[in-house]
Amino acid sequence: MPATIERSALAVMAISAALVGLAAALHFLGAGPIPNFAACALALAAIAHLIGEATDELGNYLGPAATGIVQSAVGNLPELFIAIFALQSGLVAVVQASLIGSILGNALLVLGLAFVMGGAKHGVLKFEGQAPRMMAVLLLLAVCALVLPTLAQEMHLPAGAHEQALAVVCAIVLLIVFAAQTRAMLAQGQRTVPAEARKRAHAWPLGLAAGVLAICGVAAALVSDWFVETLEPAIEVLGISQVFAGLVVVAIAGNAVENVVGIRLAIEGKADFAVSVVLNGALQVAVALIPILILVSFVLGGTPFTLAIPPILAVSLFLSVLVVTVVTVDGRADIVDGAALIGLYVIIATIFWWG
Repeated sequence: MPATIERSALAVMAISAALVGLAAALHFLGAGPIPNFAACALALAAIAHLIGEATDELGNYLGPAATGIVQSAVGNLPELFIAIFALQSGLVAVVQASLIGSILGNALLVLGLAFVMGGAKHGVLKFEGQAPRMMAVLLLLAVCALVLPTLAQEMHLPAGAHEQALAVVCAIVLLIVFAAQTRAMLAQGQRTVPAEARKRAHAWPLGLAAGVLAICGVAAALVSDWFVETLEPAIEVLGISQVFAGLVVVAIAGNAVENVVGIRLAIEGKADFAVSVVLNGALQVAVALIPILILVSFVLGGTPFTLAIPPILAVSLFLSVLVVTVVTVDGRADIVDGAALIGLYVIIATIFWWG
């Protein structure tokens, strides 16, 4: 069986296993918060990358649409586990910031890097397909559903006194949107990540792909628990705010590494696929991960997760997605557009450095 697998894939598995083993060793040996924090962050990034690889290999057996659904469900496991354990530890600010950071990290940082690197090689990138523009508009609509509860609370509207009930309603609405998107994907035979995103000379056996996904799911749960345990001590040692840690560090560790495929596609000149991959990563967090986490938080007890976030975070999210929509709606982007998106991400991250 190993003979049918590329050496690069075996190397990814080995590196991921080594990083998880390192994180486990440092956790159980009681190493300091910074080594534990760094090891867990690297392990989570490796797990997210390996989940993406294994899910893509399932496309050889399940078909494009079914693979897209599996990827949407499994690809966000590291972020979901981090958020659940963080809520149980009372780190609500970290959870809010990490989920918003996942959207911003994809929509601004990763997409900006894709435009910069793709534009540097090919000049103006053109993406004439309807999928990127549809995702950008749908992401803007989803973000409106996330921002409005904050406005209701800040403006002292009657709905602001019922933030938990409002959060549940918004979660259900977003899940209905997600269901509609999934139905359209199945009907049209689309998938989350196009087949051209990761072509392999040798397909993994079905049992291996399924086994890797199962092991990654267990590893994601364990490492996420260790990661959250070291989060507060590491934040205190580093002297950064919880919001900055969630917005940048946690978001990148749990999500952005897997979407490096979008940057590679832009470099290869496949702008349609690059924009679709990156925007879909942000969209899945907005319409699937956040609503699921809201409902799960009420079931598990502990600190409930609502959509009433700090106003500056809500404004940053809305303006960022609005800028992304404007940039992508004409189907053209270049290195200047990419630099602008990256610059906006840096400005937002800097604002939250102090809390």
